[in-house]
Amino acid sequence: MTGEDQHEEQRRPLATPDELAVYLGVSKATIYQWSSRGGAFPLFRVGRHLRARWSDVDAWLDEQVAA
Repeated sequence: MTGEDQHEEQRRPLATPDELAVYLGVSKATIYQWSSRGGAFPLFRVGRHLRARWSDVDAWLDEQVAA
């Protein structure tokens, strides 16, 4: 990965719970449950909003496929 690629990865928009629910085809409540149980990607606070890194979601999906 070049320095420019790494910079683009760092600037990738964060995912909202609504976006994650649509992307994964589940309810927003399921997103919250998965995250709170620690078994999926972490949700973190940005101000008063919950967000996730797309790279964490991608890594979690890769683990699910490998399992």
